[in-house]
Amino acid sequence: MAGTTLKIALIGNPNTGKTSVFNHLTGLNQQVGNYPGITVERKTGTCRLPGDTKGLILDLPGTYSLNASSMDENVVIELLLNKTDKDYPDVAVVVTDVENLKRNLLLFTQIKDLEIPTVLVINMSDRMERKGITLDIPYLEEHLKSRIALVSSRKGTGIDHLKQLIVNYKGLSHEPCLNASSIDPDYFNRLRLAFPNQLLYKLWLVITQDVNFGLIDIKELQGTSFTKTKSELKRLQQKETIKRYQFINDVLKVGQTVDRSKANDLRARLDRVLTHQIFGYAIFFAILMLIFQSIFSWSSVPMDLIDESFAWLSAFTAENMPPGKLTNLITQGIIPGIGGVVIFIPQIAFLFLFISVLEETGYMSRVVFLMDKIMKRFGLSGKSVVPLISGTACAIPAIMAARNIENWRERLITILVTPFTTCSARLPVYTILISLVIPNRYVLGIFNLQGLTLMLLYLLGFGGAIISAWILNKILEVKHKSFFVAEMPNYKLPLLKNIALTVLEKTKAFVYGAGKIILALSVIIWFLGSHGPGTAFSNAEAIVTAQPESKTLDEGALNDKVAAYQLENSYIGIMGKGIEPIIRPLGYDWKIGIAIVSSFAAREVFVGTLATIYNIGSSAEDADGGEATIKQRMEAEVNPVTGEKIFNFATGASLLLFYAFAMQCISTLAITKKETNSWKWPIIQLVGMSAFAYVVSLIAYQLLK
Repeated sequence: MAGTTLKIALIGNPNTGKTSVFNHLTGLNQQVGNYPGITVERKTGTCRLPGDTKGLILDLPGTYSLNASSMDENVVIELLLNKTDKDYPDVAVVVTDVENLKRNLLLFTQIKDLEIPTVLVINMSDRMERKGITLDIPYLEEHLKSRIALVSSRKGTGIDHLKQLIVNYKGLSHEPCLNASSIDPDYFNRLRLAFPNQLLYKLWLVITQDVNFGLIDIKELQGTSFTKTKSELKRLQQKETIKRYQFINDVLKVGQTVDRSKANDLRARLDRVLTHQIFGYAIFFAILMLIFQSIFSWSSVPMDLIDESFAWLSAFTAENMPPGKLTNLITQGIIPGIGGVVIFIPQIAFLFLFISVLEETGYMSRVVFLMDKIMKRFGLSGKSVVPLISGTACAIPAIMAARNIENWRERLITILVTPFTTCSARLPVYTILISLVIPNRYVLGIFNLQGLTLMLLYLLGFGGAIISAWILNKILEVKHKSFFVAEMPNYKLPLLKNIALTVLEKTKAFVYGAGKIILALSVIIWFLGSHGPGTAFSNAEAIVTAQPESKTLDEGALNDKVAAYQLENSYIGIMGKGIEPIIRPLGYDWKIGIAIVSSFAAREVFVGTLATIYNIGSSAEDADGGEATIKQRMEAEVNPVTGEKIFNFATGASLLLFYAFAMQCISTLAITKKETNSWKWPIIQLVGMSAFAYVVSLIAYQLLK
């Protein structure tokens, strides 16, 4: 081989140290330019190899797989599929990171299946002892069908061994890792018969990629019976990925041992505690308790201030504007509607503050890893953890996050159960009800009872998702499991700028998203509550005044009785009375019924609706003679038949459970329809969750009343 020149392609995932390996091989013999016709950077270099052999090294752009989705990835796949390209490699050197070997090997197995002579470089070997990692190199070489160079680009070790393996490339195995026909035997057998002289896996990549393949001679595929729809190709790609990870998992079970107990760096020591099978869960629940305690304790002062301010503003506006419909609209519809949004900004902001801190520090990835062990027992993919945790913000992006779950049934189950996770829209409902029916007392002197209740509701939602997933897993008979591959980021101090921007954007999204709906519905509800058909509404004052018991009432009480009678006979009162027989067994009156129905547009509308209803025609005052807040109005609401408070413990508990489990969000149903491409699943979701919520709330109220 003396005097020959070998063309070497250096390939790998981003952040595997590929560029460092390139620098060690080439030294100063490098050139940087662009690939012809595109702006992707092209790095080439030369190196001296054993036996007076020269190596021409092309450092290809970093890519995670040969499933091209970017210009960088297109460069890689176009080169590897086109043997007529002047840069087509004699040998491929795939660089991997010893800490993320499972993820990196996906690309390696794909390149091996193109039957290109391939050397596997396992980089960053200097970290193995600190990370508690040991490798059985002979076993890995045998089962990956490739020679392996264990390299430390930081220390420069293993480079000479790599050069020797490159020189001896003709002795490398051409045997693929995965039998391509196993992806879809019937389809690939037909391909083999039609194109006997073509490599099956190369054919498969040509079919599934949307790139320019230049001179590759398989144009006969276009427009033939071998073409498939995008959805069919996507399904086969996902099946291929699962099979590759199954293969990689089986190899690494023996070939790689990760003993975290032997790792000795700070990250490893923290991971041993935070992902411990006992302490990890204890720490996670302790953090949750801190979050929910803080949400109630820290936000109570600004929330009370906002509530009192809007009550004062409503009274001030009523006193300083001339009586009439416009004044009633502003004071009884618009101001309470806006107040029903603004009052929850402190709690929403605190919730997202904590979530962003957990994400910024790298702890949230540990939570995902920790909870993966639980997910698998209930038939969910480990990747289902991401949508379920994301659901604490909003179910809509959480359901969309399920797209990265390869197995359709596991993805479907994740989509259907994610709405059980307590989202930020439920928080306003929870907090107002908890403050009404749960005493503001401390347990053991440190745990606020209201904060504990809020945490319990979050756990109930998560538990509902897990149990529902287990039931669906049995019904849908999930037979195939996907594999959860996650990269643990390093721990870092959170950037205050990033946290501030996250809190600001999420809070704005809540205010603008929910605010528009709440304000619009508040105006509609005010109109329906301020108008009514027939003489019962228009002659309410005369009818009430004529009643014997009204003779002894003072002017304020008489006005309130007239307003209540008018409200009951308004459009909204008639609607509420119509559904009252259905909800009465749950402990709800017609006003609560209206709030439940209207909150189907968005859960947080519940509070705004009640704020509007209780403001219509009411002259309620607080203990100091000022305008009563929404909380004070709800506390004062009395059942006219029994004389008991409407919002007692039994009714409050029933409502909390109803909102914990009910599908009260039309937007979530819409995204479920979009993601499943069918109305069947959102209807099942709506009926199933609503029926379950009704039954649980019914049992709770009947036991507690």
